[in-house]
Amino acid sequence: QPRLVESGGSLVQPGGSLRLSCVHSGIDSDDLAIGWLRQVPGKEREGVSCVEISPGRTYYANSVRGRFTISKDNATSTVYLQMNSLKPEDTGVYYCAVSQIRSDWCLDPRVYYRWGQGTQVTVSS
Repeated sequence: QPRLVESGGSLVQPGGSLRLSCVHSGIDSDDLAIGWLRQVPGKEREGVSCVEISPGRTYYANSVRGRFTISKDNATSTVYLQMNSLKPEDTGVYYCAVSQIRSDWCLDPRVYYRWGQGTQVTVSS
C-alpha cells in the first residue's frame, strides 16, 4: 500500500509563498497520478493540482492556475506544490493522495484511494 507524508504547511501573510512536499513510497504500476487536495471546514474536499506519474502531465484547478505549480522529483520520490500569491481563501488542510486514474479526472477527490495525514496552510495577516 502506498504511504504519503506531507510537510511544509505554515502560517503565511496574503501575497506570500509556501512550498509543500509530499514524500511517497509503495507506489506501483497501477498508480497513475498524485494529487494535492485541500479541505476547508464546512466545505467539501477539493482538488487543487495533480501530476501524472507518467508522462508527467499536470492539471490545476481554475482557482489556483497561474499561482501554484506542481512538480515531482523521481529521485527522491517527492511531489511538490509551490504556492505563490497566496490568498486567505487558500487556507485549509492540504493533502496529497494517489490515484489509479490519470487525465483531468485527477482533480476529482473521489478518484483517490490513499491519502496522507495532511498539512495545515493558513493565509492571514
